[in-house]
Amino acid sequence: MNRPARIATLQGIYWALTGIWPLVHMASFLWVTGPKEDLWLVRTVAVLITVIGLVLLAAGIKKRVTPEIRWLGIGGAAGLGFIDVYYSLNDVIRNVYLLDAIGELVLILLWLWAGKRDLITSTSENQR
Repeated sequence: MNRPARIATLQGIYWALTGIWPLVHMASFLWVTGPKEDLWLVRTVAVLITVIGLVLLAAGIKKRVTPEIRWLGIGGAAGLGFIDVYYSLNDVIRNVYLLDAIGELVLILLWLWAGKRDLITSTSENQR
C-alpha cells in the first residue's frame, strides 16, 4: 500500500471510530468530553465525521487517493484541530479535545510528508 493510501486508511479508521462513538454510546462520549447543550448537534457532527472517515477509508483501501481526497483529509483535520485548540483554550470544551488536536496535527503532517515524498518520487521517475 502506498503512503497516501495508508494515511487515508489511518485517518478513515480514526474518524469513523470517533464519529460512530457518540452515535453508539452517547453516555460514555459525554463522560469523556463533557456535557453538551445540544445533542442533535453532537449527532450531526458525528454523522459527518463518520461519513468522511468512511470515504477516506474506502479511498485508502482501493488505493484511489486523488488530490481531492488528500485535501479532504488535510482540510478536515485542520478544521477540527483548530476548533479543538481554540475552544479548549477558551474554556468552552474540555481540554481532552487537545489530544484530538494532536492527532489531527499528526495527520496533517503525514499528508504533507506523503505529498512531498510522492512529488520527489514522481520527479525522479520522470527524469529517468
